[in-house]
Amino acid sequence: MFEKILIANRGEIACRVIKTAQRMGIATVAVYSEADRDARHVELADEALLLGPAPSRESYLAADKIIAAAQATGAQAIHPGYGFLSENEDFARRVEAAGLVFIGPKHASIAAMGDKIASKKLAAAARVSTIPGWNEAIGSPEAAVQIAREIGYPVMIKASAGGGGKGLRVAHDDAQAFEGYSSCRNEARNSFGDDRVFIEKFVESPRHIEIQVLGDAHGHVVYLHERECSIQRRHQKVIEEAPSPFISEATRQAMGAQAVALARAVNYQSAGTVEFVVGRDQSFYFLEMNTRLQVEHPVTECITGLDLVEWMIRIAAGQALPYTQAEIPRRGWAMECRINAEDPFRGFLPSTGRLVTYRPPAQTMEAAAPMPEDAPGGVRVDTGVAEGGEIPMFYDSMIAKLIVHGRDRADAIARMREALNAFVIRGVSSNIPFQAALLAHPKFMAGDFDTGFIAEHYGRGFVAADVPHDDPLFLVALAAFVRRKARERAAGISGQLAGHGVKNLPDLVVVVLGAGGAQRQHAVHIDAFDPAAGRADIAIEGRHYAIQSASRLGEILMAGTCNGRPFTAQIERAGAKNPLAIRVAHNGSQIETLVLLPRAAELLRLMPHKAPPDLSRFLLSPMPGLLVQLAVQPGQKVLAGERLAVIEAMKMENILTAAHDGTVAELLARQGESLAVDQPILSFE
Repeated sequence: MFEKILIANRGEIACRVIKTAQRMGIATVAVYSEADRDARHVELADEALLLGPAPSRESYLAADKIIAAAQATGAQAIHPGYGFLSENEDFARRVEAAGLVFIGPKHASIAAMGDKIASKKLAAAARVSTIPGWNEAIGSPEAAVQIAREIGYPVMIKASAGGGGKGLRVAHDDAQAFEGYSSCRNEARNSFGDDRVFIEKFVESPRHIEIQVLGDAHGHVVYLHERECSIQRRHQKVIEEAPSPFISEATRQAMGAQAVALARAVNYQSAGTVEFVVGRDQSFYFLEMNTRLQVEHPVTECITGLDLVEWMIRIAAGQALPYTQAEIPRRGWAMECRINAEDPFRGFLPSTGRLVTYRPPAQTMEAAAPMPEDAPGGVRVDTGVAEGGEIPMFYDSMIAKLIVHGRDRADAIARMREALNAFVIRGVSSNIPFQAALLAHPKFMAGDFDTGFIAEHYGRGFVAADVPHDDPLFLVALAAFVRRKARERAAGISGQLAGHGVKNLPDLVVVVLGAGGAQRQHAVHIDAFDPAAGRADIAIEGRHYAIQSASRLGEILMAGTCNGRPFTAQIERAGAKNPLAIRVAHNGSQIETLVLLPRAAELLRLMPHKAPPDLSRFLLSPMPGLLVQLAVQPGQKVLAGERLAVIEAMKMENILTAAHDGTVAELLARQGESLAVDQPILSFE
């Protein structure tokens, strides 16, 4: 077994590999860019070496620097994690040539299966059903349009070296094919250093189901069941689960057999994933093989009890798999939510900055410690960040992976909803409200979805109204309860002016604030308030809420019981824009309230609404990022839909277009400038 390994990655996956290595008694070496000097993976490792500047091409994609770091520290092997160089055949070959061990498949396997074009050809030769398409690199956007027409729209334009949703577009017409080809090449070049692009038919209403395989150097290959990954947004997975609620046992075995056959065909020696697109009739087609560890590998670990990182290390060290296919267990149900730094209420735009508050839910499982057979279920958080850390613009947007395990699917969903309620992130926006909405959607709960689920149900974007609460008055009751506790504390302050002290009256009015100055007022009667026990009975519109909570004022997280049932919610002041408002969030729903005395509520109705300023004459940056292109000049006339600028953030290109016809008046930002959210880029006449 290795004595020391180097992890050629960053963030969550680097921390994940370090945990398993530590449990196995293996010393670890971290590498980092200048942007990651204070990152968590640097702190966790036994040693750490600086690679170079923040851009990936000068740090985490610098193969020569990584190999030199391994040699300088005496590391015997390199684990690439996922992304960056994990599926780079040349890097694997150079690692081996340097006398080191690549903790992953052999470079020949990566060459055969990691390349999307080559893997489709090999799969077809092995009689694995494949999707119709053009499996050669395409040289120009005009050629892409012609090929797309021949295949028939819709088509999927994909980077040969792509992964993680990078370098991938779906085109429904010639214009989208032309634009998608260029964007895919640019993203692939920046993310993978390989800009080859191919096209295949896009199967409508598909499900994305993948098979995890393990192969060793002794000829043993097994599959570890499937993962359902159909809940995707912009081709990036959002929620993954194992097993799939859709496929039958016969389909599972048939897909597993094909995955194993494919792995054997290339002498696969490590953990890998064979991805399939599955039709409504459970017909399935080979999509691609990822010759690396997957982001969603924890759900497989939860249902099998196997540590996949451990087995990658053991296989790389020459050990044999001790399991036959029949001995691979499958217990319970697991789900993973990717917690990303993005604002779901602003079109899921990236959100960078400092994690002012980062408090994950209580964990009962962890990476490198598979759940024991007799455990009823649990919660696990895989992350590469800590409170006070930065979410930089140079890398992907993942903050953490939230994983739960339950007895069955319904139990897993319930555990995930509670875990999301208890996940506190402040300083950057996160997609937690969106995850909560997905989990509560009736079709998701019934397992009735495909890869178009998010586009179908949230095609107009995501707004607060998309997260209906099963009992909205419960949120109102929580606001009243917290305000009553605050008034109780205020009443005890000494030195209050006689006759003007704070009085605790049983009646309050909770004003729920809406868009455009809208408000809805709820009369609330509070009875049996006991500050010592943290208990009160709250009556609202004929409903009764007996709330008890020991949570202290000022704490964001509030845990307690309501009518005897446990709950976890997040309650805080709304901030500088409305410092008197109380924000309440639970199960993805969120309200902003003012809790007032009845007379104050009457006067509030008379207050005029102050409209926000008109900013329609400006193009504002919707996210923090790098302004990589300004496509217009002052005095230029533009039409609705025409490209104005391109912002790059978290390895994704974001094209800003004109919302209406107009004439550019002035450029307010420079190409190459780092932009803040809502910073003006240009103005119109």
